[in-house]
Amino acid sequence: MRFCMVTTFYPPRHFGGDAVYVQALSRALARAGHHVEVVCSEDAYVAAGGSARPPAAGDPGDGDDDGVVVHRLRSPFGRWSSLWGHQTGTPGPIRAALASVLDRGFDVVHYHNVSLIGGPAVLGMARARAKLLTLHDHWLVCPTHVLWKNGERACDRPTCFTCCLRSRRPPQLWRYGDALPRALAHVDVLLAPSRWSARRHRESGIDRPIEVLPLYSRFDGAEGAPPQRPRFLYVGRITASKGVRALVELFAGLPAFELTVAGDGDSREALAREFARASNVRFAGAVDEAALPALYAGATATIVPSLAPESFGLAVVESFAFGTPVLALDAGGCGEIVLDAGGGIVCRDMAGLGDAVRRLATDPSLRDELGRRARLAWRSRYTESRHVADYLALVETRLAR
Repeated sequence: MRFCMVTTFYPPRHFGGDAVYVQALSRALARAGHHVEVVCSEDAYVAAGGSARPPAAGDPGDGDDDGVVVHRLRSPFGRWSSLWGHQTGTPGPIRAALASVLDRGFDVVHYHNVSLIGGPAVLGMARARAKLLTLHDHWLVCPTHVLWKNGERACDRPTCFTCCLRSRRPPQLWRYGDALPRALAHVDVLLAPSRWSARRHRESGIDRPIEVLPLYSRFDGAEGAPPQRPRFLYVGRITASKGVRALVELFAGLPAFELTVAGDGDSREALAREFARASNVRFAGAVDEAALPALYAGATATIVPSLAPESFGLAVVESFAFGTPVLALDAGGCGEIVLDAGGGIVCRDMAGLGDAVRRLATDPSLRDELGRRARLAWRSRYTESRHVADYLALVETRLAR
């Protein structure tokens, strides 16, 4: 079959887990013999703070060696083309370039994060037998994508216009018309990574068909031996909604336990300076994909301290692949995964998270049992083979209709 993935960011020019998943799925489909093309926005990457240097041939994720054809769109207007899309909900200056790819005719066009590569209007552009949209975050129902109100707490009720202003984001006027429901009418099915995400979108008024399709680990890991000294791991973006500050504060008061913070984000440099005296906390920065397995396998547990609700949480299932349990706050889909698997501990608040850290650090048998359950859950639910089989079965069902 012929697939086209439409996404704002794509590795190596990306910031979060949605792009990691798009690349992993694209490569898996290509290995299975399908033709896969990806269209993404170079302008959006630069506008969001990425390097203006375009990727060189052979860069990881450039598509030259993995069977995936990657179209990195650029406009003469540069980052301003992304602002156009953000404000109008249309592709604007990159419409012609998008159309040149999407009009080729595909069996499946799969939309991912489209916020800065055409907004809702791009959902109606492609010629395809089936159109899918994965709900990686909450963009359909939240202008900030993450249900993080006023830049300071989890959203309790929608006050989107004032929230945008207080979060230092320009309000999107297209959200106050019918642009979104008209665009969604072109999509056959929405894919939610968790039951929580599906329920949250339905409760917010999204009335298109929604299927739950969990994401999966890109790593086929082997179980590692527990570290001799308690060593914990965080993997992800370092921003306010992810709860990293509270996590580092917790470990600054637990000098006997190590914490590695792997990732980058707008809070990393400030936190690293502030907690420079905490010798048990290491900010590793952006970690290459090849180095992540050793971090997961060598951790007592991976910690997901998100304060805003997560749609899924790739770090959870990646940790499971190595038999490493997960400690998480009860935030959306992350807590759902951990509870379903029994592969960790879900906590109500940071105090509970601190108690869980101490329990795993001092009770090797508990860590081993939770790790065993985590590994079992990965084998049965979150492998590439299971995901691709479920994905293709869903695609075949939509094509048959």
